[in-house]
Amino acid sequence: MEIEDKLLKEIGLRIKNIRQEKGIPQQDLADTCNFEKSNMCRIEKGKNNLTVRTLFKISRALKVTIKELVDVLENI
Repeated sequence: MEIEDKLLKEIGLRIKNIRQEKGIPQQDLADTCNFEKSNMCRIEKGKNNLTVRTLFKISRALKVTIKELVDVLENI
């Protein structure tokens, strides 16, 4: 697996974990970000290459910084 794929997978897992810790259903997060639920599912599985805009929307919806979402390099 390439490092970029691992990075996307770790970011997706971080998003999922934060969402679950906050008790936010995946559909609600997708709605808040104006994404389809299937797109949110792909993001959490690390299947989508995330743009800064997408990270910004998710960070605002989860009330965390973008840094908190992407600071996963120690896991790679």
